[in-house]
Amino acid sequence: MAPIVTSLASITRQFGIFAKSATSTLSGLTATGGVISDYTDGPAVYRAHIFTSSGTFSVSALATDLALPNNVDYLVVAGGGGGGGDEIGAAAPVGRGMGGGGAGGYRSSVSGESSGGGGSAESSYSVSVRSYSVIVGSGGVGGSGPNSGGTSGTASVFDNGGPNPIPSTGGGGGGSSSTNASPGGSGGGAGFSGPSGIHPSSPGTGTTNQGYAGGTGNSGGPGNDGAGGGGGGAGGAGNNATTPYGGPSSGGAGGLGLSSNIAGPTNNGIGAPGPSPGRWFAGGGGGGRGGSGGGSGGPYAGGGSANVSSPPSVSASGTYGTGGGGGGSGGQISSGVVSGGNGGSGIVVVRYQIGSLTATAKATGGLISFFGGKTIHTFTTSGTFTNTSGSPLSVEYVLAAGGGGGGYGSDGYGGGGGAGAGGVVYHPSFTVSTGAPNALTVTIGAGGNGGRGPGRAGTNGSNTTITGPVTVTANGGGRGTDEVSTGAQPGGSGGGSNYTASPGSATQPTANPGVPGITQYGNAGGNSGPYEGAGGGGAGQAGQNGVGGSVSAGVGGYGIQLPTTFRNPISSVGDPGTYGGGSAPTPGGYWIAAGGGGGGYPTPSIVGAFGGAGGGGAGGIAPGVPGASSSAQSGKMSTGSGGGGGSGGPAPAAPTGGNGGSGIVLIAYPS
Repeated sequence: MAPIVTSLASITRQFGIFAKSATSTLSGLTATGGVISDYTDGPAVYRAHIFTSSGTFSVSALATDLALPNNVDYLVVAGGGGGGGDEIGAAAPVGRGMGGGGAGGYRSSVSGESSGGGGSAESSYSVSVRSYSVIVGSGGVGGSGPNSGGTSGTASVFDNGGPNPIPSTGGGGGGSSSTNASPGGSGGGAGFSGPSGIHPSSPGTGTTNQGYAGGTGNSGGPGNDGAGGGGGGAGGAGNNATTPYGGPSSGGAGGLGLSSNIAGPTNNGIGAPGPSPGRWFAGGGGGGRGGSGGGSGGPYAGGGSANVSSPPSVSASGTYGTGGGGGGSGGQISSGVVSGGNGGSGIVVVRYQIGSLTATAKATGGLISFFGGKTIHTFTTSGTFTNTSGSPLSVEYVLAAGGGGGGYGSDGYGGGGGAGAGGVVYHPSFTVSTGAPNALTVTIGAGGNGGRGPGRAGTNGSNTTITGPVTVTANGGGRGTDEVSTGAQPGGSGGGSNYTASPGSATQPTANPGVPGITQYGNAGGNSGPYEGAGGGGAGQAGQNGVGGSVSAGVGGYGIQLPTTFRNPISSVGDPGTYGGGSAPTPGGYWIAAGGGGGGYPTPSIVGAFGGAGGGGAGGIAPGVPGASSSAQSGKMSTGSGGGGGSGGPAPAAPTGGNGGSGIVLIAYPS
């Protein structure tokens, strides 16, 4: 077996530094927060803290080994911009392609790499014993109304509120046929420009040392289809739509992202595949092409593909945890709305060189850490677990699927239903044989989209699977109810209802027939009140009902705590049990797979309910309540939790449902 790290005495000899003895207590700095990845790079031993949702990086002790610095490297990537959307009446002569969203700003201090927009790597960050607030930006929302541009992503920040914060700017939203693309970390792509200056649309500019500008759109001319430009990326500008006025057009490809090895030489636990080996971030969304035919090329490094507009469909979203831009819509010749893709959420990674570790890794794949005599492989993105020890390994594993999207709130049918959590599967002892032929393919389910309007219902979360000699599936969470015609859906845990619709049932408890040794978790969604949305089911509890007579929306069902094997005190995997505003039945953190809260309704003014403890998103707040513009909350990333239901009622309601949180897989074995 190959050691993942070496003893302190060995490390100091490699660095040419005298060590008094192999039992020396010298060490690197000590810190907590995020998901932990320990690895070697040549003679150096590093620890990386990966944040795919906001949290705290807390330094409790500085290095006592003079060979180890008290500086940290960082990668700070903001949320990507949403792609432009469109609506076209039946009389429109041609389709209209919209611009792709720009990637989130990209800043890096890793030696030998670069920052976005052609900038050099920045200086490392000197730390002291204190807490450093980490903000992970969310992706912008794709345009979904008449000629609507996508919204910009939000900023990611390391040491938010500190004396020297490191912020990255959110990616610019993609342009529509009458809305200019927004500037951002990388700029959004311009939409269909129209002939003779009709519907002018300009691309968005990028931010210095963070990203590039978006590309330009064009018109195909009479009888031909217009197209949008690609959103800018961290590593290159968005491409222009091809073919000038007078012929068929193609949307511009999204701008190239950048790769980073900040979490390890193979780095297969974060980011997205790109155009060459490595893990990539901050690619621009592709520009759409109107009428019949496909959208542009892409995705690049986490950027979203443009819409395939015949038949019309929602454009692809940027990959979560990469800051990729959402794809632009393709429009359509017939009537209806075609939405742009959402931007991908951002990521913050902090790493530093550490002292000795005596544990060994007996397998590859995911983010590797050591706790309680166990080696833990954490997958927040898809990958492969391969036993390299030469002997069979007895492993313990947990799977959580992606949470469902919360329901859309409406004036006539009340607050949207909260979404169900992804199903959870646990196995205490499973044997993995050695070598590549016996490797386990790990697929992480994405969270579902929140409902975005009448006829644009939310979606279920995607399944998380382990495929090998035996295939095990955690079912994606059910979406929350939008309105009577788009009821709640079954899922790992079911979605909550509203009005007269039925709640979604739980499919996880009876999944994986014939697989021995597993325990499965999932619960049904709650019933509406009828105007107040009900809570989505959680892995540990059914979604709560809305209370009739305009009393209260339903709270999402709480999740479950990870087994003690995975409760590493220096890691913030899962949720403390308070994200959605609820209270965990058992303190101590490490909660996953909670249901989303139901949306409120203004008769009288009913506040949207808390999400379930464990990462469930809170429901939207109805008009008339202080803070009434508050939107439904999305399920927390890498917990498999459901999104909250949107609020009901007229403006200033925030009717859009929250997105579901992505899933997670954890695998452990004796070190």
